[in-house]
Amino acid sequence: MATGYVYDPIFLEHDLRGHPENRERLRHILEALEGHGVLGAMVQVPAAPIARERLERVHAASYIEHVRQVAAQGGGFLDPDTYVRPRSYEAALVAAGGTVALVEAVLAGRLENGFALVRPPGHHALRHHGMGFCLFNNVAVAALYALEEGGLEPALILQFALHHGNGTQDAFYRDPRVLYFSTHQYPHYPGTGHWREIGEGPGEGYTANVPLEAGVGDEGYAAIFDELLYPLAERYQPDLILVSAGYDAHWSDPLAGMLLTVSGYARLARTLVGMARDLCGGRIAFVLEGGYNLQVLREAVLNTCLALLGRDEVVDSLGPSPRRERPIRDYLNQLRGLHRLV
Repeated sequence: MATGYVYDPIFLEHDLRGHPENRERLRHILEALEGHGVLGAMVQVPAAPIARERLERVHAASYIEHVRQVAAQGGGFLDPDTYVRPRSYEAALVAAGGTVALVEAVLAGRLENGFALVRPPGHHALRHHGMGFCLFNNVAVAALYALEEGGLEPALILQFALHHGNGTQDAFYRDPRVLYFSTHQYPHYPGTGHWREIGEGPGEGYTANVPLEAGVGDEGYAAIFDELLYPLAERYQPDLILVSAGYDAHWSDPLAGMLLTVSGYARLARTLVGMARDLCGGRIAFVLEGGYNLQVLREAVLNTCLALLGRDEVVDSLGPSPRRERPIRDYLNQLRGLHRLV
């Protein structure tokens, strides 16, 4: 089975000089993948703009039109952090559409897994407004495609970004067809993602947040995945795993307080690929979110793609954290109790 990727040059047209979420992120990723011969081992999935009816499953028509108008008028800001450039609307449509195309190829059996190398990112985007550098919620749109058109449920959406994916959580907070699992620094932007947030109504129990204080690193994250995420996924038995992949919890990231290493990210990716093979026939798709240290980003995405291809090598030029990791054993045991895993 092949591993796929999504990329389109339009993603480079969403760019603002001096902003941390800029086109250099994707340029560095592609350079690393090409330089290590990885891109040639993967199958490119063509990306096209998302159909409007698919996008409106997640976002209000009035908000979609607002983004279009801001772009058509030459650009602007949706909030102090979230910019729109003249071609940002088009880029965001293709990012969402490309993510759906990757998931469609995985569900059809043409690919086993893949990585959507898309931007602008999406996990903060809410139904009525964008925020946190995000315009349209790529992973939520893809999940609803799988649920509504792919003939499959349930789905697991996992995010390992520095910032809580409030937009994705909000989209599925009352939906028992999706288990949403998030590791993130807390308290930190956007202020959501407390462990008490577990879903509501028919979705109660289908959201699992792991808010972390600064200082958690490789061993803590590995324990969370092995002892909390994996048992929850076994209980839930997803047909598909979607990953909001944010590489901004590295010890050197300028916006972070966490202590993950590039090798630690590679370990998490291998865990998730193995989980997908154990539980859902290998069906897993990673979707790019944050990550603003360009060296970390290029190596971490490279290692994730190597894991998707089933290769064991790890590239990590930055090495271990210079600071001691915060232990989380007692906290992890409490979370296991909350989710009835003990």
